[in-house]
Amino acid sequence: QVQLVESGGGLVQPGGSLRLSCAASGATFSAYVMGWYRQPPGKERELVARFTGRFGTDYGGPMKGRFTISKDNVKNTVYLQINSLKPEDTAVYYCNARNIWNSETYWGQGTQVTVSS
Repeated sequence: QVQLVESGGGLVQPGGSLRLSCAASGATFSAYVMGWYRQPPGKERELVARFTGRFGTDYGGPMKGRFTISKDNVKNTVYLQINSLKPEDTAVYYCNARNIWNSETYWGQGTQVTVSS
């Protein structure tokens, strides 16, 4: 079973940037497809970005251009770079891991991102 711990959220002004981190432990990192989701206040959880296959990436429609997912296979960490933050980016951001063999899915506890002046 994989454990996921997110960090890097906080309060940021519109136009600012953040880099979220998700540290994975407890399992073989390469056995999981990693991704980021977010849940804005009063709304459903939505895809932000995820890895597909070995090298591909997939972004939620509104996220293209300002969001970049990356990973460090040595540190077992996935990152989400968010640029030009907007108030509508305010949400709890969750790290997600899906086992490539049995599709079991795990979630982190989430990290709050608040964009406000």
